[in-house]
Amino acid sequence: MTPERFDAVIVGAGFGGIGAAIQLKRMGIEDFVLLDREDDLGGTWYVNHYPGLAVDVPTTTYSYFFEPNPNWSRLFSTGDEIKQYADDVADKYGVRKHIRFNTTVEGARWDEDAKVWRIALADGDTLTALYLITATGFLSQPKTPEIAGITDFAGKIIHTTDWDDSYDPQGRRVAIIGTGATAVQLIPELAKKAADLTVYQRTPIWVVPKLDFRISERMKRMFARVPLAQRAVRAVTDAIYEFFIYVGLHHRQFLFRRLNIGASDVAKLHRFISIRDPELRRKLTPDYDFGCKRPTFSNSYYRIFTKPHVHLQADGIDHVEPDGIVNNDGTKTVIDTLVLATGFDLWEANFPAIEVIGREGRNLGKWWRENRFQAYQGVSVPYFPNYLSLASPYAFLGLNFFNTMEYQMRHMDRLFGELKRRKATTFEITEDANARYLERMTELIGDSVFTVGNCATARSYYFNPQGEATLLRPMPTRTAIKEASKYPLTDYQIA
Repeated sequence: MTPERFDAVIVGAGFGGIGAAIQLKRMGIEDFVLLDREDDLGGTWYVNHYPGLAVDVPTTTYSYFFEPNPNWSRLFSTGDEIKQYADDVADKYGVRKHIRFNTTVEGARWDEDAKVWRIALADGDTLTALYLITATGFLSQPKTPEIAGITDFAGKIIHTTDWDDSYDPQGRRVAIIGTGATAVQLIPELAKKAADLTVYQRTPIWVVPKLDFRISERMKRMFARVPLAQRAVRAVTDAIYEFFIYVGLHHRQFLFRRLNIGASDVAKLHRFISIRDPELRRKLTPDYDFGCKRPTFSNSYYRIFTKPHVHLQADGIDHVEPDGIVNNDGTKTVIDTLVLATGFDLWEANFPAIEVIGREGRNLGKWWRENRFQAYQGVSVPYFPNYLSLASPYAFLGLNFFNTMEYQMRHMDRLFGELKRRKATTFEITEDANARYLERMTELIGDSVFTVGNCATARSYYFNPQGEATLLRPMPTRTAIKEASKYPLTDYQIA
């Protein structure tokens, strides 16, 4: 049977894949398919639906530049609203008709003779495409901790990425492993109903107050009638977050170093006001610099540990038994429910999320691990023609994914515009351009908290297995967008 052929295949129907699809349509490319292993779109905002789920970036900022939403109910909107926004955008721009759900991609291989990508599906079918775009996201492969005896636990185990909506923690004895951003949202919700809740912390997290509020109906109407007003509000929240990134990342300059310390002081004051027990405060205090690990926002996280039925266990886990957890100090916590807020397997399973084989049989995952994680402007890699990876090293711009998507869409616009102008069909980033970009990123990271700060104990997913902070693109949004709009087209080989 002859494989189906498309101009482009996009893997992943989250906000990255939706943005890439919109950009293809803008450029007049309609013969494409968007593949997703789930049965609905939205990516992480569809997969995740645990209690308390909300965005930790103001929704005035957390949206596509070209599609502001006047209907947010809060400054930090709920997961349901973000998922609805994904649905609305996909419908408005005609993306949904291109999506195939319940379709798992196993790998892709460049056919040098035919100059196409051959995409292998889990059901045995193969698709061919001139262009391949992977938009599998940074947080797509759940991580299960390797703890002795965990498979022997006789009670209920729930991972936050596969939440059981029928589960009721009322009266339960619950343990949750993890204190990252997800856990910070979930723990206060579990504590409302659980009879007993034990929180297992490996690494404390910096938590600052959350300045959240409801958006009035009057304000919504104003945003709908005067879009410029909402864009003005976004300009303010964007500027605040840009400043936040600079404070968090830049350490060599004295001013930014002092501001970074000031940000950690805000978190310390928040912790001091919320918790009077000095020993409990000590256990919840990070011993790494602010910014080494993604900080988060909450007004209830610290206070919840003052409740008599909530316990912090920071001494580690020895093993799990059928009815509970044996701690490193020899004590045992009897539980009936184990919640895993253990995050994602970012580097081992996500870079790349599928096997990608380029020219001369180069395996992308193997090459990254043997030659450092790298990608030109966070999207292109030498020896991988007609391929854009939207979840690559140095791709993620600050704390807001939509800023990342904005510069990536502009990168696509410039690149595909040049292909159209030349009547060309193939592109590949040159090794020289990629090497120059990697050298520049290494230099910029060298001025950041990741290199000159105290990050040894952070255990942050920003760092790859080799200890390099190669996830974030260390520059302001405005700079990244400018570069994506004006990079030298000679950096690509186009034919």
